[in-house]
Amino acid sequence: MPAKPLHVLVDFARRNSPFYAELYRDVPDVVSDLTQLPIIDQKEFWAANTWPDNRLLTGPLTDAGVYTSGGTTGAPKFSPWTRTEHADSVTAFGAGMVRAGLRPGHRVANLFFAGELYGGFLYIENALHHAPVENVRLPVGGTTTNEYVADLITVFGVNVLAGPPMKLAAVAEAVSARGQAADTVELLLFAGDLLFDDLRPQLTGAFPKAAIASLGYASVDGGLIGAPVPGDDPRVHEAFPDRTIVELVDEVTGEPITSPGVPGRVVVTNLFRTLMPIIRYPVGDLAEWVGDDLRRFRLVGRAVEGARVAMVSMRTEDVRAALASADQDRVVSGVQLVQRRWDGKDGLVLRLAHASAGEPPAELTRRLVDAVHEARPMYPEYVGLGFIHPLSIEWVRPSELVTNPRTGKLVQVVDERSHS
Repeated sequence: MPAKPLHVLVDFARRNSPFYAELYRDVPDVVSDLTQLPIIDQKEFWAANTWPDNRLLTGPLTDAGVYTSGGTTGAPKFSPWTRTEHADSVTAFGAGMVRAGLRPGHRVANLFFAGELYGGFLYIENALHHAPVENVRLPVGGTTTNEYVADLITVFGVNVLAGPPMKLAAVAEAVSARGQAADTVELLLFAGDLLFDDLRPQLTGAFPKAAIASLGYASVDGGLIGAPVPGDDPRVHEAFPDRTIVELVDEVTGEPITSPGVPGRVVVTNLFRTLMPIIRYPVGDLAEWVGDDLRRFRLVGRAVEGARVAMVSMRTEDVRAALASADQDRVVSGVQLVQRRWDGKDGLVLRLAHASAGEPPAELTRRLVDAVHEARPMYPEYVGLGFIHPLSIEWVRPSELVTNPRTGKLVQVVDERSHS
């Protein structure tokens, strides 16, 4: 599907989507610049994207594929794509793989996850099918045992492993445990999370001849976002030409950032997606511009919409709702999600404020953890797979919660991981 000029896309969304009609009620009839449009409020966006009584889509759901963010229960957040939108997206992503190092004839093991409408595995499989170079596709899947993958590398001479960072690391551990090194592997392609430097020794030990690169930058809700940029830093991406517009905006003011090295929220506009328009949508990540031309950006962490622990997204609203349902006596007076990383894995700490004398009882702590697990079942599943640390709770006084020094507002997500 060809990209639409901005004013055509905005006009189409306004005429056909009740949500965008209300959002753009005070927007000029002719829009020539993105800054004339409000940034999407995620809570309102997903409140409008429900079944039945959907107010977001621009037409009926008749010929589309539907993905949803992994691990959500209760009110899943569906993201539909028309046939042509999906084909255009995976074609662009497949071309990005070639930029990242995919070569003709490469044998690629797809180690992403599938099931329950999660899009990772299927999206990458389609992108490989649409890549502009011949390749051999091995649809392994993320739940396959690491020992099986290690065997497959040897038997089939696998050249490329594509998967989330923690799955790549787990396979590397299985390879190294045999006292071997997989010399056929030339390329490690990751997506779904940042790949931290503490994983590199483990990966290079098992795969000494492999380059490490990003597959590209995309999400279930925001869709296509950024193409990988060849180089030493796999966190650097750039918008897909004629398909996406990427902005970095100040977390407090919402104003566009125009200087390199200043972190801001990633906001994406998709120029070809019309069934579920994505116009100035905050993806949930932080990035900074690289270079004065403001074309390339480096991902540096997560923004306030939620935490991401390996492949598990933990939206603050979902976590808060789960805690509230289990806290009948209203002991909790403040919630903060703290991302930490130790021993080569990510973990999430729920920093909960209380005003009671003494620390709340251990039974309440257990009940709150169980409630979050029930709301986000992918978290304990990934703990069981050894990809992330168990969820824990840290009780503090209200004054110990981190606040924004400029506004005094509560910082909902604190990322204490090192991104250097």
